[in-house]
Amino acid sequence: MENNLDILYIIAGFIIVAIAANKIASYFPKIKLPVITGLLFIGILTGPYVLNLIPEKAIPKLYFLNEISLSFIAFAAGAELYLKELKGRMKSIKWMTFGQLFFTFVLSGSAILFLSNRISFISDFDWKIKLAISLLIGTIFVARSPVSAIAVINEMRAKGPFTQTAIGVTVVKDVLVIILFTICFALANALISNIPFDIWLVLILCGELCLSIFIGFLLGKIMNWVLSLKLTIAVKAVLLAALGYSIYLLARFVHHESILIIGVDIYIEPLLICIIGSFVVVNYSKFRREFSKIIDLVVPMIYVVFFTLTGASISLEILKQAWVIALLFFAIRLISMAIGAFIGGTLGGDPLRFNRISWMPYVTQAGVAIGLVEVVAAKYPTWGAEFSTILIAVIVLNQIFGPPLFKWSILMVGESHRQRELQLKNRVQNVIIFGLECQSVTLARQLAAHEWKVKIITRNKEKSQLKYHGVETEYINKFTLEELKRIKLDKADALVLLNQDKDNLKVCELAYEYFGTRDLVVRVNERGYLSKFQELGALIVEPTTVMVSLMDHLVRSPIATSLLLGMEENQDTVDLEMQNPLFHGVVIRDLNIPTDLIILATKRNQNTIISTGFTRLRIGDVLTVVGSLDSIEKLRLKMENNKVQDYKKNRFTGKTISFKRKSIQPDTDLPG
Repeated sequence: MENNLDILYIIAGFIIVAIAANKIASYFPKIKLPVITGLLFIGILTGPYVLNLIPEKAIPKLYFLNEISLSFIAFAAGAELYLKELKGRMKSIKWMTFGQLFFTFVLSGSAILFLSNRISFISDFDWKIKLAISLLIGTIFVARSPVSAIAVINEMRAKGPFTQTAIGVTVVKDVLVIILFTICFALANALISNIPFDIWLVLILCGELCLSIFIGFLLGKIMNWVLSLKLTIAVKAVLLAALGYSIYLLARFVHHESILIIGVDIYIEPLLICIIGSFVVVNYSKFRREFSKIIDLVVPMIYVVFFTLTGASISLEILKQAWVIALLFFAIRLISMAIGAFIGGTLGGDPLRFNRISWMPYVTQAGVAIGLVEVVAAKYPTWGAEFSTILIAVIVLNQIFGPPLFKWSILMVGESHRQRELQLKNRVQNVIIFGLECQSVTLARQLAAHEWKVKIITRNKEKSQLKYHGVETEYINKFTLEELKRIKLDKADALVLLNQDKDNLKVCELAYEYFGTRDLVVRVNERGYLSKFQELGALIVEPTTVMVSLMDHLVRSPIATSLLLGMEENQDTVDLEMQNPLFHGVVIRDLNIPTDLIILATKRNQNTIISTGFTRLRIGDVLTVVGSLDSIEKLRLKMENNKVQDYKKNRFTGKTISFKRKSIQPDTDLPG
């Protein structure tokens, strides 16, 4: 009982430290360092070697938190392996993955083995143990961080073949590195334990790998069952965490029982099992979006726990003695990675300008790499502490230098959309309102608040000289082509016509014929003019029905109407044009889009289609989407191609969306 109370006190104390670490680490991006680096730093600071807020004796008792965290990190890695989004760029991904996996592993492992006599913590071992440690280090050097890669891509608004290959390789490689680690870990165990290398060892290795894969698929089926239950997201997250931890308990059970029953140490890899389980959920179930939502909610908390505890486990005494070795390992990894990436990119047919810098996106390491280090350190405690401290120091260096290198490579290949975003912010949208009245002044002030440049046109010369709360007004004598050119109607992004119908029609016809104005918004007074304005592509507001219709929708569907009008905080409804060739012909249900985003309708060739999960996208489709501003921005980035686009704003709220005047002509041979 007393022991249980001690564990509860230790957990309570660690939770307090983790909450503080999360808060403090959030300031690290302001000094251009990742949040993960901040968590590791706070972990070191609060650990037994500095402030001792997390005592050394407490760390082994908290190791179960590490295992729960590792299972969710594996779930997150597997969730990124969505095959339907990777198939369009598989050639480059295939060869780049091969180059990274094979050459980085072989070259770095060989370099470690060659320099082993000069590396303090392994120099006294015999060649078998040196070979085993070299294999393990070579495997860990291959690991990459999908989460860090995605963070950089989102920050840079990056899009293009170089970026697409980088994220694809990162995700695929993290799955394959677990398989490679499973094999190398078993080989290392055989070398260290002096088990003879024969056909039985090969059969045992193959059996362990097949058993891990089988249990992974079984885990995926169980996870699908959990997700199918009518429970809250929080309860499902807890159940998934329990499933992940149960895999580690199962691995320990198999390890002990296999020795007792058959006299052979059978090792199943929990990380591989969890990744395969996540892969099954994402690719072979209808719960992909719900599972992704759980991952998005839980992983940030998991990272706080995992990296804080990992930082507390780092021995500063060992790090002080081995920092030179850490720098050497860092250099070896970069060189081997550069060689592997160049060869892989060349075999994949990528251009030379890509291949010269193709190693830069793969430097950063995080959860999976540290997880592999922790597995080795726990298995071999005699030299595991030095092994763990040195390699975590290397991972920290990769965390510091990796994101800037990835950002630099994106800028060098010209796939950053951040400059375009800056241009967007500096570009002023122009609207001209015809008709001076209370409504036009109110509309002008509201548009000006959303950073539009507004001008009201009136035929009353005296009124045009008065001041209207800072709104610019201009006099026009008559609605002729020359007069419209004089008021610079050709520079307007939108026109709002509030005059009499015949005057509105005349301006609308001239704008349509000579200026190609993007948006024409017309207030119609007589229904006889409706068809004439519709032929010109104008957006029509009919005063006699619009207010009643709006009130009717607010009564019957207040939430939906509020979203459409941009009345909900941090929510918006916008139109996005699909310009990404990779998604041409893809059905909406196969898109990996944020869970809080809904595609309401698809406009194609002037026809509006009510979108379903089976609606097949075509280049040039305009998607009407509703959701949070961040999610809309993520989908916009996914839908774009690399060509320069114009921009327009949501006609209700003034928030920015993408718009392209001349879209690629869609194919006509695709159904739906």
